[in-house]
Formats: sequence, C-alpha cells, structure tokens
Amino acid sequence: MWRLRPVSRLVALVVVTLVGAGACALDPSTGGSGGGGAAPAGATAQGSGASAAPGSDQPDRPATTPPRATPSRTATPTPAKPKPTPSRTTPKPTTSTSPAGCPQGEQQRAVETYLAQLGGFGAVTVDGKQSPADCAAIKKFQKRYDIRPAQGRAGPTTYDVAKRLATTDTSRCRAGSGTTFCIDLTRQTTWVMRDGKVLVKPTVTRTGMAGYRTPAGTFTINFRNIKEWSDPYEVWLPYWQHFTQGMGFHETTTYLHNMSIGSHGCVNLLHADAVRYWELGKVGSRVVLIGRRPGT
Repeated sequence: MWRLRPVSRLVALVVVTLVGAGACALDPSTGGSGGGGAAPAGATAQGSGASAAPGSDQPDRPATTPPRATPSRTATPTPAKPKPTPSRTTPKPTTSTSPAGCPQGEQQRAVETYLAQLGGFGAVTVDGKQSPADCAAIKKFQKRYDIRPAQGRAGPTTYDVAKRLATTDTSRCRAGSGTTFCIDLTRQTTWVMRDGKVLVKPTVTRTGMAGYRTPAGTFTINFRNIKEWSDPYEVWLPYWQHFTQGMGFHETTTYLHNMSIGSHGCVNLLHADAVRYWELGKVGSRVVLIGRRPGT
C-alpha cells in the first residue's frame, strides 16, 4: 500500500494538468482568436451596444435585462449643492459703442468727418465711435446713394462714396448761364448748376470703363427718350439723354458701386438722380465733363 501512494499521486497530478489545459484551448464561441481563450476586446460591449459612441446618429438598442432602480437608503434625498460660479465668468455691464444692429466699421471716423462736411444726413459726432445718431446718419447716407447693405456700418464703399462727394470741387465746372450738367470724371461724381450756382448737389455716377472712355469736354443734349433701346448692347436705357457719340445720361442697369466695371461711355445714374436729371434737362442743355476716370 505504501508503494501505491506515489502512483496515485502521479495520476492525480496528470488529471489536474489535463483539466487546466482545457481552460486555454480554442473556444469556437469566442470567434477563434486563440488569445488564451478570452473573448475579443469589445465583444461584450458589442452585444449590449455600450461601446458605440453616443450621439443622435447612434440608434438605441434595448437591453436584454432592463436595469433596476436602486432604492435610496434615505427617506429624503439630499439635494446637490450648486457649484459656485467663478466671478470671472460673470458678465459685467458695459457701455457698447456699437448700437444693436449697427456695427462699427473700420472707416468710422473718416465717414463721420465727411458726413459732417456734407451735411443733410443728421447730427454726427466726429470721434471714431459709433452712436445711435451716427448710425442713423450713416444709414440715411447709404440709402440715399444705394450703398448695400444699408446697415450703418462705415465700410470701404461708404468711405469711398463719402470721400468722393466731399472732395468734389463744384467751382471747376464752368457752367455759365442756364442749366448745366457737370461731371467730374476723376471722382466719378456729377451735379447740376443753374446760372453759376449749384442747383443739385454732387451725387455719384459711373462712366466709361477701360476701352470705352467717356471724353472730357463741353457738349449739348440733342436727343431725349424716357426709355431708349440700345441696339448694340440690347438693353433698355431709362431716362435717356444723349449728348455725344452715342453717349448720354441714363439710369444704371447694374449695381453702380461695382467699380470694377463701367459703362460703354455713358454717364450712369441712380434711379432718383436719373429722374431728377430728366426733369431738369431738355434738348439744348449744356453738359460739361472734366478730368478723366482712373484706368481709362
């Protein structure tokens, strides 16, 4: 009996070894990774959907066993204490220099200066800071000269128009007696004089582009038509007043402040100005053009 004990121990050891080896064997249910028999990473999560990224694009999957609510151990739940908000995140009341809906532009002070010089658009304070009064004046100016959008912002177009108008020297136009239409080709502005005095203040215009330069000189309106058809360009020309070589005044058919283009020699006007010029003009009226449009 004493000799059988080592044999029994040897048999027991072999059995334990064989059972342990079975625990590391390939399990078909795991997908055959062979990694020590453990399930692939995320396998359990894939079954429950827990590994999916949260978000509205991820569909919800019902759990196999709905989670049970854990009852509270206390009769009355203790409310969470609110976290103190850092003082630096608390907004401080400030006085804005830009009224709501009327942003300040990069040319604020210059536009204020020119509008104060031109007059007629309301009170402005020349300090480079937007105010409700400044906003109203700039908006009025933009609407008058069809600057889009008319939101009161002193941007580059508003600055350019204001500067051209404010620096126009009306005395350079030798009007003489009667009604004279004057055009400053350099500044792209126009105005009307009668008997040597300004009848209509300078307004904006756009003349011939490169290759179609509007010539300087003195001419006379010799034909008018409330609505003229242009044969070469196939477009209507409202409030047409011809003065030389197929060129004349008419209402613009495009956005006047797009200065990258121009007319084919005509003097383009905003609608209100075209109507006013039509009312004042007649066959025989004088037209004086001075300077030269840059780039033509």
